[in-house]
Amino acid sequence: MSAVPPSAPARRRLLSAALLALPLAALGGCAVQTRGVRASRPADLPPRVELADTPFFPDERFHCGPAALATVLTAAGLPTDPQRVTGQVFVPGREGSLQIEMLAAARRGGAVATVLPDTLEALLREVASGHPVVVLSNLGLSWAPSWHYAVVVGYDLDEGEMLLRSGPMERQRMAMRTFEHTWARARHWAFVALPPERLPATAREADAVRALVAFERTAPPERAALAYATALQRWPGNLVLGIGLGNARYAAGDLAGAEAAFRAAAERHASSAAWNNLAVVLDERGRRDEAITAARRAVELASADDASPRETLRRLTGG
Repeated sequence: MSAVPPSAPARRRLLSAALLALPLAALGGCAVQTRGVRASRPADLPPRVELADTPFFPDERFHCGPAALATVLTAAGLPTDPQRVTGQVFVPGREGSLQIEMLAAARRGGAVATVLPDTLEALLREVASGHPVVVLSNLGLSWAPSWHYAVVVGYDLDEGEMLLRSGPMERQRMAMRTFEHTWARARHWAFVALPPERLPATAREADAVRALVAFERTAPPERAALAYATALQRWPGNLVLGIGLGNARYAAGDLAGAEAAFRAAAERHASSAAWNNLAVVLDERGRRDEAITAARRAVELASADDASPRETLRRLTGG
């Protein structure tokens, strides 16, 4: 997971925020959650919600992935249609779409695709926040699976129902317990696709960081910077986000903004990578003495096997 690589030779010295990203978390989940959510409703969760304006794309056989993806991208203000994304996600040999390709295609469409916590309450809270949610379900059996993507657009806790854009059905009503059982067979996998200025209501910090680092790979630098800045408002102490913001601003040619981001990350975390990147930016801004000071601080904080800060210092001092 690397940051958008700078094109100019001098811009290859920045250290990537992805090097600090957290490993993938193990999937988990509860057995049956419907009864608990309905019996002990969180006071701040509306009893019923329907995102009636969510677009609908009836899918052809095996094309539920493209239809679901087009639905959430269009709902996020990034209009597309299933035909335009089919080639990105549909695997003919498997007669379906892989999860990793769904996330990657959402990013290519301009959205930050974030995997949600594997709880029914998290899914309901996203819908209540106005975010349609792509879910993967197994409509068959564990030993004879029938995988299916749908988009959750509403729920009714009193009636115990979920509302979905699913296959040929624009407004499928499904018993919440049935939905949960089929969703559980797919390990409670769900994601939202949102523009970079919006965050999922329930995203865990590690999942959001992972989503943003992946988004930076294909997004224009200005959009990546916006996404990082948005996430830093919720998690201001996250080093990966701080360095990611600096790298994105640097790639966009915003040296003043990059300096501010790297300095904030360096001072808050005593980070060798942040001090190294700050040294690079200060040098490009014509402040060689300050750059050398920053590079020396990076070397002090660097691990024994991290040669990048020492190389930066040698370049700046001519030694």
